[in-house]
Amino acid sequence: MAKKTLLNEKEIHIILHRLACQLIENHQDFSNTVLIGIQPRGIYLANRLVKLLKEDYNIKHITLGVLDITFYRDDFRRREDPLKANKTDINFIVDNTNIVFIDDVLFSGRSIRAALTAIQDFGRPKSIELLVLIDRRFSRHLPIQPDYKGRQVDVIKNEQVKVEWKENSNLDNVCIIN
Repeated sequence: MAKKTLLNEKEIHIILHRLACQLIENHQDFSNTVLIGIQPRGIYLANRLVKLLKEDYNIKHITLGVLDITFYRDDFRRREDPLKANKTDINFIVDNTNIVFIDDVLFSGRSIRAALTAIQDFGRPKSIELLVLIDRRFSRHLPIQPDYKGRQVDVIKNEQVKVEWKENSNLDNVCIIN
């Protein structure tokens, strides 16, 4: 299995700061904006961004939620191995708020479609944006594009983009695996 490093720890650090600044530019004090990490891997990126916004940019109030999309996916009954549900933690009102979905990799767009469906169970947001660390712009199945992206990559379908975080691995790293 061939492995090529796409982003190292320093590059991820720089990208996270850029994404945080873009969020501040568009949402100022976050008074009517909530960030929602998409389970399972978007929560690492969401937690990192919240920590940066609070500690490095002195944003006092940030609302963070976690959304499980397992049973909203269009393929959850088609897999041989049953999918295991994760935790949803949305203990706030989403009606008339600006939501920023956060996920690690945007590939086909199906996870985001599932998130759009799932969030409707919690109310009617004013707007929804998408922030991803990696945008795989080829192989999109649905017309979904990120509003904020760390890096756009062109990889072929049989290649996998793997994001590793210190929280669940031993380093911050993004690589392409054949």
